[in-house]
Amino acid sequence: MAYTDFLQLVQARQSDRSYDKERPVEPEKLERVLEAARLAPSACNAQPWRFVVITDKELAQKAGKAAAGLGMNKFAKDAPVHILVVEESANITSLLGGKVKGKHFPLIDIGIVAAHISLAAEAEGLGSCILGWFDEKELKQLVGIPASKRLLLDIVIGYPAKEKRKKIRKPKEKVISYNRY
Repeated sequence: MAYTDFLQLVQARQSDRSYDKERPVEPEKLERVLEAARLAPSACNAQPWRFVVITDKELAQKAGKAAAGLGMNKFAKDAPVHILVVEESANITSLLGGKVKGKHFPLIDIGIVAAHISLAAEAEGLGSCILGWFDEKELKQLVGIPASKRLLLDIVIGYPAKEKRKKIRKPKEKVISYNRY
């Protein structure tokens, strides 16, 4: 892949908040998105995640309601796919490194996984939105995630129902510096 192709993909990706309710996501496209997630890098190769993938229409609507239950993300009920990202135990190297450095590497790793999922979805012609605001208890009960686990993200995927918006980003000078802060 040429850099220009990758940059076009990154520029095209956006948080889609409107989905075509009548158009399901093809299983082969979803599998490729999940493979991109599975291959994501992680600290010390810990891979501290598990994906609970909701494709059942009725279950997806219930998941969407749980995401909208706190007054946010009302569009999630129309998404045909929900990828729930659960934090799993990291390996000992990652855990010890995190203690030494004062960082919780699994959170960083799961952020990387979310980027892989959203970019892979875009490459497949799908829209996505990474949700962190949802009724965690309700979603966990809905799909049988143990109460002791942390459900960090609900990444909704589907075919966008609206045209792309103009991407607004801070200028480079506001976010990039060289050799000094």
